[in-house]
Amino acid sequence: MRKLLILVFLFLGVAIFAQEKNYAVYSLAFYNIENLFDTENDPANPGDDEFLPGSAYNWTQEKYEKKLDNVARVISRLAREYCPMGPAAIGVGEVENRRVLEDLVKRPAIADMNLQIIHQDSPDRRGIDVALLYNPQIFKVTNYTVHPFRWTDTTYVTRDQLLVSGLLAGEPVHISVNHWPSRYGGKSSELREAAAAVAKTAFDSLRVENPDAKIVLMGDLNDDPGDKSVRVVLNAKKQVREVASGGYYNTTWRLYDKGIGSLAYQGKWSLFDQIIISQSLLGEDYSSFRFWKTEVFNRDFLIQKEGKNKGYPLRTFSNNTFINGYSDHLPVILYLIRQE
Repeated sequence: MRKLLILVFLFLGVAIFAQEKNYAVYSLAFYNIENLFDTENDPANPGDDEFLPGSAYNWTQEKYEKKLDNVARVISRLAREYCPMGPAAIGVGEVENRRVLEDLVKRPAIADMNLQIIHQDSPDRRGIDVALLYNPQIFKVTNYTVHPFRWTDTTYVTRDQLLVSGLLAGEPVHISVNHWPSRYGGKSSELREAAAAVAKTAFDSLRVENPDAKIVLMGDLNDDPGDKSVRVVLNAKKQVREVASGGYYNTTWRLYDKGIGSLAYQGKWSLFDQIIISQSLLGEDYSSFRFWKTEVFNRDFLIQKEGKNKGYPLRTFSNNTFINGYSDHLPVILYLIRQE
């Protein structure tokens, strides 16, 4: 958190004067950290077979620890321009289990953040889950629930959605961490639309108790902001003025329109990593938290400098070759402000 001094210019006839106001800035982030697996074989998780010593990736303890250090380096730099303590909470995707998160938060780059973990194993066939890391000095967790994917084909399973409720600097906020079904097969879009419906149902339940609940959805949605799952099912709007009472605003849509993405494939940038907020975080009453801005954390050290993927996010492997990168996704950060 950092306090900003903002000068607000008011025009009254021909008179112009400056009114000084102090705002506290807080941040929330999401990062798909791309296949964070340990090196031990879990017979109950066939999805980890590629990430074992002697596998196609020849995943070793040394590589695992380099991966942990790289991810920790990224987390240590998120939002520091405005929030010296870093984000209050960070949603993460593509983690194998709680153990890898425990190893991550102990890495030297972020150990002093004292990040706490909320994670629950899900039935995903690749053996990956979402989780929330949070700074207990800023965000106090009061409850969390897990929302499984629902589909007419009961044999299809994917990542559960994690909904965490807590107090952000004393103010109730709900954070939903998502990793929707990947893009493959003829019904790929329908699967993500079903995932969007799961999220919306969970939010509707929150609103039964409190119509003004402050809700933040973050995650790798495997869709862009204009795709049906986000635009129609969630009904997340591009413009603030389009958001009705009880509606949702896609804070990342206008970034996408500017050509900003969080991952690249075959020469095209996509913005699958999105942050969507409830209408209760919009408006001009800054006595409680309000949306300020969102950014894709695109820094030079996260970008590949050579080869066929030059200019793309620097990932851990190029085909099966370990290149000691970070992730095939870039993080996204939401900033909220409140008048102090």
